[in-house]
Amino acid sequence: MRAERGLTILEMLIVMMIVSLMVGLAYPSIGAGLDSLKLRSEADRAAALLTQGMARVERSQLPLELIIDRAAGVLALHDPSGRQARELRLDTGVRVAAILPPLTDEETARTLVLAPGEPFPGVGIVLANTRGQKRLVRIDPLTAMAAVETPPESVSEEGSR
Repeated sequence: MRAERGLTILEMLIVMMIVSLMVGLAYPSIGAGLDSLKLRSEADRAAALLTQGMARVERSQLPLELIIDRAAGVLALHDPSGRQARELRLDTGVRVAAILPPLTDEETARTLVLAPGEPFPGVGIVLANTRGQKRLVRIDPLTAMAAVETPPESVSEEGSR
């Protein structure tokens, strides 16, 4: 008699159980990594929008309005005629946790004017994801550049109130 070759159903079930356990253990860290990448991407997009706005002000010598709407999750640049120049809607899972200097309790949006020949306002936007990770996008008034950094804990606690 010849020996049969192949896998038994029991061996297949054991392999499937091992693969399922490995996927189950790896999934939370994969999800956290994807959320972290999404937060970094949105922070980079916000910094790019701010940098573009400041460059446009310097190049055109016309002021722009920067509108940060925490409730809607929108950052927008408008020119003096009221036309919209650029808008950034934050991706789902990322929100504006705080606007620095801190807003009053009833204030959900802030409008700033980026004026040519004037120092740019020292504003910070704290972005957060659903896992509580945060990134601070701020305008440095001295260098007129937008920077992305991890906020200190005191800022993180303020944004969670």
